Amino acid sequence: MERKKSVFREYAEAIITALILALLIRAYVVQAFKIPSGSMIPTLDIGDHILVNKFIYGTTIPFTDDRILVFEKPKRGDIIVFKFPVDHKRDFIKRVIGVEGDRIEIRNKVVYVNGKPLNEPYVIHNDNGVEPGWAEPRDNLGPFIVPKGKVFVMGDNRDQSYDSRFWGYVDVNKEILGKAFIIYWSWSSNRHWIRFDRIGKLIN
Repeated sequence: MERKKSVFREYAEAIITALILALLIRAYVVQAFKIPSGSMIPTLDIGDHILVNKFIYGTTIPFTDDRILVFEKPKRGDIIVFKFPVDHKRDFIKRVIGVEGDRIEIRNKVVYVNGKPLNEPYVIHNDNGVEPGWAEPRDNLGPFIVPKGKVFVMGDNRDQSYDSRFWGYVDVNKEILGKAFIIYWSWSSNRHWIRFDRIGKLIN
């Protein structure tokens, strides 16, 4: 005759199963992130909490840089979360501006991709000054070709973003964590009130 499980054992098994499923979902499906800075304003604001699709660009095989089950490659305009190339302990979020093979040039704040100005309705500039290329790369840079397996990323708050203009490319296989797709919660920057108008907003 089969012995009946104790209530404690049933609860313990249910909790362990739930924890394993949660860890698998976080590692391979969806992960939550909080926006700590204003580099992506107005698309993403300080205090926004977002969900990131971690499988759309493929699943990383543990202990390797290889990806399987790739549904799509990062494309121009995608907003991605990635390991900061200079310090993999930090996560950054930016918009993909150039993919492998693209010829990128920035002239007086205008981004040119393959010789044509990029239509960027999401961008804001809060500094009317223009920095010459010899002084810093913020407003004038290139031209250059994005290498194979890399993407070039920039913030939407263009004059207040620390991005590929300063530290280089993001490695598609080694550093991209996923694609941001929705704001699920949003506090004001001082956390005094909830920004209900931003909750449920799709990110694009």
